[in-house]
Amino acid sequence: MNFTDPIVTSPHRKTSTLVIIQYVVLVSAILYFGRQVFVPLAYAVLISFVLYPFCRWMEKKGLNRMAAIGIGVGLMTVLLLFLALVLVKQLVDFGGEWSALQPRILSAFENLKVTIIELFGITPVQMEQWIAKAFEQIAGGSMKFIGGTISGSASSLVMAVLIPVYVVLILYYRTLWKELLFRLFPNESRESINKMLSLTVEAYYNFIKGMGIVYLAVGLLNSLGLLLLGIPHAFLFGFIASILTFIPYVGIMVGALLPITIAWATNDSVWYPVGVIGVFALVQYLEANVIFPFAVSSRLKVNTLVVLISIFAGGILWGVSGMILFVPFVGIAKLIADHNPRLTTISMALGTGTNN
Repeated sequence: MNFTDPIVTSPHRKTSTLVIIQYVVLVSAILYFGRQVFVPLAYAVLISFVLYPFCRWMEKKGLNRMAAIGIGVGLMTVLLLFLALVLVKQLVDFGGEWSALQPRILSAFENLKVTIIELFGITPVQMEQWIAKAFEQIAGGSMKFIGGTISGSASSLVMAVLIPVYVVLILYYRTLWKELLFRLFPNESRESINKMLSLTVEAYYNFIKGMGIVYLAVGLLNSLGLLLLGIPHAFLFGFIASILTFIPYVGIMVGALLPITIAWATNDSVWYPVGVIGVFALVQYLEANVIFPFAVSSRLKVNTLVVLISIFAGGILWGVSGMILFVPFVGIAKLIADHNPRLTTISMALGTGTNN
């Protein structure tokens, strides 16, 4: 072989790569500009997966389809409202005690200023200028945040109405959607599609049920640890940190910031903030090595890099909803790829490299 000859690349490979890139860009654009439609629909699909086994069980007991769906959606709505009311009550109680905490936080803040001045050798005037500039930026960002919150509240109200309606329609017309899948994938046998649907619904239902147990256990352990340390509103902080663990590594750090700040401001010893860090670190260790493997029997094994990319991409395309929704959809894609020999490469790319 003459090594001076030019290397001829495969035009088919080039075309395939370009086509994949074009599809990724096209799908991303559709998801971004159509997020007002797709976000509530995506929530509804996932909730339907969770409610389907219960509705199916109710139908086998003799209820008609609409009655079973109505009971399932009603019970889930009551549960979510109860959890929201508990959270709001905890926030109101915390807000009522904020005036008593303010002097301690301001005193701790003054001590921190003195420490920074002594440590970095800056003048008090420079310190005041930095603080003033920081407050200006915070004030400007707060106005944007308030405007976004008002707009988001209106959007959330619309979604609160649309999502239950979508869930009812998805569950009621599920036979029609299944027939549509048969027509969309004519090369696949009906048995294969039915099996994949059953596996997806069953695995996701078990996954969500297990994750609910994980969040409950982690929230209770966090709260118990904070209670033992004497941190006020331990249950509020414990369960907020538990919910934020859906973001790997980063979530627990964000959830720990507020209780660490409160512990630092309300106690004279530095060991209380260290104790909060220790509690969350211990609970995270138990969650990763004991609670999660025990509670989530049908674990959707997706590697951490893919999870982080999914959260980041979801945040760009759909905001907070995307950060929540993209991870389970990637898990479902991994499950489908695991059971399709033609998608082995995708299964390897999404997986952890360990045997399921």
